[in-house]
Amino acid sequence: MLNSERIGHEYPPLVYAVGREKIREYAAAVGDTEPLYTDLDAARAAGFADLVAPPMFAVVYAGGGLEQGLFDPQLGIDFQRVVHGAQEFSWPGPAVVAGDEITSVFSVGEIRETAGLVFYEFGSRSVNQAGATVCEGKWTIIVR
Repeated sequence: MLNSERIGHEYPPLVYAVGREKIREYAAAVGDTEPLYTDLDAARAAGFADLVAPPMFAVVYAGGGLEQGLFDPQLGIDFQRVVHGAQEFSWPGPAVVAGDEITSVFSVGEIRETAGLVFYEFGSRSVNQAGATVCEGKWTIIVR
């Protein structure tokens, strides 16, 4: 049974302190050799205060919010039957850099059933310590 009453529900904000070494570790893990992500002198020479986080680092600072929806007892998602559907991001604001404090809020978007599968869409909005939106996301999971 779909709980459409949860559509629009916002979960408590999550705060993530962006660390220089986490940025370097992420870049190494995904094989990205962009100097802005690994070389402090290069980042500063390009006008940034510190190392720049790769765009998909959003999964690190915002990804924890997905757990709030997955394990929301009012949604009743059977985690054992979950498969990844999709992720979409936009980055309307300034780049995320080491030293930033990013606050992300997740919300329940669309919930629909198609061909015996239930699609849950969650939205996220992440802002830096100055209140500027650094990333918006749409996260879709499917329950078989």
